[in-house]
Amino acid sequence: MVPRMSSRADPESAHASGSFNVRSALFSRTTTILSSAGAALLLAGTGVGVAHYDKAVTLSVDGQHSQEHVFGSTVGDLLDARGITLAAGDVVSPASGAALRDGDVVSVEYARPVTITIDGTTRQVRTTETSVDGVLAALGVRTADARLSVSRSQIIGRDGLALTVTTPRDITVVVDGKTEKHSIIAPTVSAALAQLNIKLGADDTVSPKGGADLTDGAKIVVQRVTKTRSTSTSPIAHGTTQKESGALYAGTTKVERQGVDGVRTVTVEKTSIDGKATSTKQVSSTVTKAPVNRVLLVGSKQRPTVPATSTPATSAPATAAPATSTSTSGLNLARASMWDRVAACESGGNWSINTVLPLHVARLRRRPVRSPCRPREPGPADHGGEPRLRGQRPVAVGLQGLTCC
Repeated sequence: MVPRMSSRADPESAHASGSFNVRSALFSRTTTILSSAGAALLLAGTGVGVAHYDKAVTLSVDGQHSQEHVFGSTVGDLLDARGITLAAGDVVSPASGAALRDGDVVSVEYARPVTITIDGTTRQVRTTETSVDGVLAALGVRTADARLSVSRSQIIGRDGLALTVTTPRDITVVVDGKTEKHSIIAPTVSAALAQLNIKLGADDTVSPKGGADLTDGAKIVVQRVTKTRSTSTSPIAHGTTQKESGALYAGTTKVERQGVDGVRTVTVEKTSIDGKATSTKQVSSTVTKAPVNRVLLVGSKQRPTVPATSTPATSAPATAAPATSTSTSGLNLARASMWDRVAACESGGNWSINTVLPLHVARLRRRPVRSPCRPREPGPADHGGEPRLRGQRPVAVGLQGLTCC
């Protein structure tokens, strides 16, 4: 292009300065006319070249169209003129080195980084798709019943996005004695149990673990774990403490204090899985009452020593006492004949008949009595002598004052 030429002098500015140079004005006008004529001749002579380099094309960038005029011979010239820099994965059609013709349509599609997780499996891709649905279709992911983390129609910018896709899984759940099959959309085992409204206790166990990815055909087993505690007591036997005592003779003992057994409290924990006892363990053992030892006094006092006595070498034989014969009731059996006569008089000869007489007399043998005994006045012969019966017959001691008729 011919640059626009400007006059070096402006008449109005010269006039404003208070002076006017006629020669300068004529030269300036002549120069302007010649410049215009030269430019016209130049354009007329190069018209074919300008038409050859100036091209009208349609440029599409990620679906956004614009009409462009560009001086260049290749698609790359167009991209350079518009400041478009390509990166790995970007797509240009026609290719950058292709010839550019008037009326061509040039398409530029930028590649986007997309992180996609499908049922727990994550991968990263670069795609020129601009929507979530387009990405899933390009990857061949069937999402008719799938659950997406973002809207299907969301536009993907040049910065990309992260996408999670969860497809239905056929699983088996064993819980509370029942086995059930479900088709569920959940990323993890815990999420599946939550959707099925299966609540877990604090000690319940789940296999596989709750955080594990849910896979097709998975079998989830829930075990109900119950822990109960109970306490019991057991005696603690007391011991014996021996204590030396100088108040007791050696070899003797005495209990100073009785012992008392203690008490131990034991807590055990019983674990049951699905109602069946599996283990029992001791949780704690505490002495709630300490035992009291028995105190046993052990004598240490020495016994006194008894001096030994001497005996004569010979001794006179002891004179035997005259043998006497007495009964267990104190009667002198040497005078048994007398007592027989008394019994014959008082009891008819039957010694076992009870009478009003003293016991030793009541045991005398009795015979038929002709007349009862009656008291009599003691006679002179009774003073200091043995009692007498009728006919001056002797009677036992204690029968004084009795006579037989």
